[in-house]
Amino acid sequence: MSTPAIAAAVKGIISSARMGTYETAMRTSAAPDVSALELYTWNAQISAALMAPLHICEVSIRNAVHEALEATYGPRWPWDTNFERSLPSGTYYDPQRDLRTVRARQPTTGKVIPELKFAFWQKMYTRRHDVRLWNPLLPRLFPNLNHQLLPATLREQIYNDLEQIRLLRNRVAHHEPIFSRNLTDDLAKMTGLVGARCAVTAAWLQTHQQVSTLIALKPAPVPASPIS
Repeated sequence: MSTPAIAAAVKGIISSARMGTYETAMRTSAAPDVSALELYTWNAQISAALMAPLHICEVSIRNAVHEALEATYGPRWPWDTNFERSLPSGTYYDPQRDLRTVRARQPTTGKVIPELKFAFWQKMYTRRHDVRLWNPLLPRLFPNLNHQLLPATLREQIYNDLEQIRLLRNRVAHHEPIFSRNLTDDLAKMTGLVGARCAVTAAWLQTHQQVSTLIALKPAPVPASPIS
């Protein structure tokens, strides 16, 4: 149980600027406040809980890309020059440069995969790869999507969901506030992407995730005092 003294001590270490975000959210004064510390604690706890579904989702979507690339360019696709040329270059995030940097220090495809940035995998779900990868392979790699829709439409949906997840992932990784996000929808996007590949894995993820329990425990703002 936190006390005003604990809140004051934590604020001194965490910083007034960082704690001010939580004090504003809880409608408290700038003085050390237990309710703001409770929200800060909750934010840290749910950020930690989100790492499990983020982990499963990221591994699932990057393995789908790996399977598509292996089918198209062979098991050593990171070293395939045709694949390298298919990637954009010279952009703010440069997938070609990322690939070259990683493969130069890793000897196998299995070692390359986890070293590539999340952005690399997301960028693989752009329309430049529709003809080579997604038009022929999306139904096999994401069998539980609505395949009455065009592959390009489904691939774009995956990309957009990954953008939402990427922004969440970045905030979690940088210890930023996420209490104002619709975390229920964030979790649904992650579970949905996993489920598009495998319903059993999505059900397993849903059974073991702790995000939903913590969402229900989110501290509520302090009610405003009535004007007398």
